[in-house]
Amino acid sequence: MQVYRISQTKFASTLHAPGFAGRWNTENQKIIYTAGSASLACLEVLAHKTGAALSSGNFSMAVIEVPDEAIVKEIPLAVLNRINAAWFKVANYPITQSIGDKWLADVSTLLLKVPSAIVDREYNYLINPLHSSFSAIKILDVVPFNFDSRLKMDL
Repeated sequence: MQVYRISQTKFASTLHAPGFAGRWNTENQKIIYTAGSASLACLEVLAHKTGAALSSGNFSMAVIEVPDEAIVKEIPLAVLNRINAAWFKVANYPITQSIGDKWLADVSTLLLKVPSAIVDREYNYLINPLHSSFSAIKILDVVPFNFDSRLKMDL
């Protein structure tokens, strides 16, 4: 399976997990966020960065290969909606962070498949760098990524 990650070029050729808090992890819990498609990876960056940060031209996209035999745990959208129908809102990060932190600590699967908060029926794949199969993940390609100037970066 291939997944995609857009990041600053200086980090693109490594499977870097900085430990910053995100939707699915609290601070210092290392997790690697990837997307199921290149276009979703683009939208995920657009959702978190604006203006000059995007137009700098300092981004690259990594195409990452995850072994087909890797076990994936999925958090179905229906489960999230039962917990809280507004799980996707920033104010509800603690809900998803507790799910992600527990998954990281369990180290039971290499990947966690989670619904995108941006696009229905799209998925992000979170990688646990502490899993025993982590070394099987390979970066297949890294290419420069420029955000099209037609995208509204300062909404």
